[in-house]
Amino acid sequence: MGLLSSVSISGSALTAQRLRLDVTASNIANAESTSTPQGGPYRRERVVFTPLRPSQAGGMRLLSAGRDQHALQGVQVSAIVQSPDPPREVYDPAHPDADDDGYVAYPNIDLVTEMTDMLSASRAYEANITAIGVAKNMAQRALDIGRL
Repeated sequence: MGLLSSVSISGSALTAQRLRLDVTASNIANAESTSTPQGGPYRRERVVFTPLRPSQAGGMRLLSAGRDQHALQGVQVSAIVQSPDPPREVYDPAHPDADDDGYVAYPNIDLVTEMTDMLSASRAYEANITAIGVAKNMAQRALDIGRL
């Protein structure tokens, strides 16, 4: 794997993790939203990642042991999906969104899960920034060696 492909892989991961952070922040912000323009309570969303294949990343290939091998070239967001879990029902007859029995449908969001996802995405983002920094330092050292 070359220097540019390692930066490209980390760059794709930065983009994907940034979107994951945005979706998680949206989940936290809407944890108490009982009505949406689509109707009903907000539904938790999550990001689905898939590998970025060489044909999607410019057709790069690795040659190994005399045969052509396709290597993965990063990650991409394939979808943002809504949770199929039912909303949680809370008895609050005074709430404007209460049904005839006095129950309000709240989003199916667990703040502990969201904070864990946010921490995980943040750490992955930091790790990829570090990987890009290491690649930059290796390139700089290679240039320095070439000057000697």
